[in-house]
Amino acid sequence: MEAARIQADPTFSPAEREAVYRCIFNRRDVRGQFLPTPVADDVLARILRAAHHAPSVGFMQPWDFIVVRDAGVKRAVRDAFQTAHDEAAEMFDAERRPTYRSLKLEGIVEAPVGICVTCDRGRSGPVVIGRTHQPEMDLYSAVCAVENLWLAARAETIGVGWVSILRPDDLRRALGIPPTIDPIAYLCVGHVSHFFQEPELETAGWLPRLALRDVLRIDGWSGRSGADPLYEAVG
Repeated sequence: MEAARIQADPTFSPAEREAVYRCIFNRRDVRGQFLPTPVADDVLARILRAAHHAPSVGFMQPWDFIVVRDAGVKRAVRDAFQTAHDEAAEMFDAERRPTYRSLKLEGIVEAPVGICVTCDRGRSGPVVIGRTHQPEMDLYSAVCAVENLWLAARAETIGVGWVSILRPDDLRRALGIPPTIDPIAYLCVGHVSHFFQEPELETAGWLPRLALRDVLRIDGWSGRSGADPLYEAVG
């Protein structure tokens, strides 16, 4: 009985494995396809439970999840986005600025649900296993929760869009987040009319997808000869 509790089933069937990869490759950052259909509480609970089971350094679980349904709160977040969006547009050169302004980069008000994932950097005290020499590992752990949430949502046919064009203090004010807590991600969540076949920024010509072999190095940074058979395997 004890062994059964400790040991998990290590295998996935071919169909289960294929479903995992399909979810990864079909995940999209959704901005403009949200429907007003509410997300059922049982579905939202499954998605949040998946996020809560993300890996975390030292098992510190530094995240909290703020679920936003109130229209007034959404408008406050959208206003914070608009301020940052206008600032961001001026950071691009004159050639790219019109393209940037034409992109749909958020669905804050349209999405039925917003979820803000935060990081409490003091949750497990000043010394945490695995964070002793890389103090930012708690932030990375919270990002793992975002990825779990995103993939679980996609498996539920729920769209998610990460709004990162926000000044952290503006998001803190909109959601009443204490200054000791770091907002990691504001996510727009909801049913969608469709998912795009390719990422929107790729199809819009903003940037291409890099080939895996072009970012693959073997046994060190200079290991780019292409002679290793792994390069052949990745295509």
